Amino acid sequence: MSTPPAPDLPRLAETAASILDAAVPKFRAGVGAPGVVAKGEKDFATQVDLDLERFICAELTQRTGLPCHGEEFGGAPADVGLVWVVDPVDGTFNYSTGNPMTGILVGLCHDGEPLLGLTWLPLLDLRYVGYEGGGLSCNGRLADPLPPVSLRDSVVGFGAFNERARGRYPGARRIEVLAALSSRVARLRMSGSIGVDLAFTAAGVYSGAITFGRHAWDNAAGAALVRAAGGVVTDIAGNPWRVESPSVVAAAPGVHGELIDLIDSVTGQDWEVR
Repeated sequence: MSTPPAPDLPRLAETAASILDAAVPKFRAGVGAPGVVAKGEKDFATQVDLDLERFICAELTQRTGLPCHGEEFGGAPADVGLVWVVDPVDGTFNYSTGNPMTGILVGLCHDGEPLLGLTWLPLLDLRYVGYEGGGLSCNGRLADPLPPVSLRDSVVGFGAFNERARGRYPGARRIEVLAALSSRVARLRMSGSIGVDLAFTAAGVYSGAITFGRHAWDNAAGAALVRAAGGVVTDIAGNPWRVESPSVVAAAPGVHGELIDLIDSVTGQDWEVR
């Protein structure tokens, strides 16, 4: 059996970018939109989420011939073959309150591995594109690869949490990690948007980001951006990130290892609350 040709990532990036550019006016016009679909406690989708996902996924599939997996409507499995992974409004709570830390995320994955990422932050006028072998660009300008950095000199983004939350990574244990991190880094930041945290890590605005979320649509685009920029992306246990991974630690070279070591020193990768 012949091996299928490698995807033309520059062409696919250009196509996806043009689709996101077309989506930006509706994104900007809808800032402040209320929730119309309840998805859990303090989690919801706006009508803009629904409309943009329909538009973006339809255009991506029509223009590239590749299937799409989205946050709101699902679709093709995110870990089989070449598939687009779409979050039409990342940081929806921010979006609904007018906080500019919100954006549109599109990743392209192959059998669960992120190849290409696009993160559009329309309210900040920032457009990030990154892919294997192509580096990271912001607003069309190629960025320098991420330099090694130490934890003590780092700004680190930290994912949102509820102290009473349970699940794989209980809130109480997350707070222990946060407390240990607070005395080791230059600054901590909590943006309310995984897409922002990962894009800023890729661009060197942050030196690293930790998120406890497992959703492919939140993480795939940013994982591709950070790797394209020369950074390291794993789960919290240090395993290379894939779309089924339960968490993300993304960082510049050097600081990534320190973050994993710090998490290990606090939890021993045992997240049970005692």
